Amino acid sequence: MRPAKDYIVFPLDVPSMAAAKKYVALLSDVVGMFKVGLELFVRSGPQIIKWIKSSGDTQVFLDLKLHDIPETVKRTMRSISDLGVTFATVHCGETKQMLEAAVAGSGGDVGVLGVTVLTSVSDTDLHTAGFREEFHSDASKLVMKRAAMAKDSGCMGVVCSGLEVQMIKDAFGKDFIGVTPGIRPAIDGVPDDQQRVTTPAQAILNGADYLVIGRPIREAKDPRSAVIQITAEIKQALKRI
Repeated sequence: MRPAKDYIVFPLDVPSMAAAKKYVALLSDVVGMFKVGLELFVRSGPQIIKWIKSSGDTQVFLDLKLHDIPETVKRTMRSISDLGVTFATVHCGETKQMLEAAVAGSGGDVGVLGVTVLTSVSDTDLHTAGFREEFHSDASKLVMKRAAMAKDSGCMGVVCSGLEVQMIKDAFGKDFIGVTPGIRPAIDGVPDDQQRVTTPAQAILNGADYLVIGRPIREAKDPRSAVIQITAEIKQALKRI
């Protein structure tokens, strides 16, 4: 069984390398992976990934959510594959060809994750965006459709909410990775813009392989203690599996 801490992905959603280094130093021994997103990557570039990898054994998840014509996505993923990250993301929007291009560009050196529907998106948002009733009345149906496309394209897994990960595991198998943002511990009271959320325990029981947990840790008075509390919740859930 994997250690409970290895389920935790902490997103370095900070504006500078200095701020990122502070969290890496503080949390590198209590989380399994650091996620580098658009804000930090635009500010710091590949240097932040090299620094994290040189600072210990914690893995890196590059979350750029690629979304472009297939050839551009393929070439970009080829460049990402040289950085030594564990996962990289591509949107599941529009075409299967874009996902296939991402997988081809990865060369098997980075796990490609398809982003299904952002956890900040509600059924009302899907309605406003023009999706037909089948999908805007139940976002999980759109998630499943996009997860199927990701699976057929050769992606290693998908990013989805903890509400949908069990359906994805049941449909596509235990080896198809489920990464779940929108994780909010039962003790958490931090208001935010996430819509489709679950607790760490529920996400684990639903089959999640990785939990992306940002604000509940970052905005805690003692981020390290917050991680330790979350880890204890994950351990209890793992005992129930």
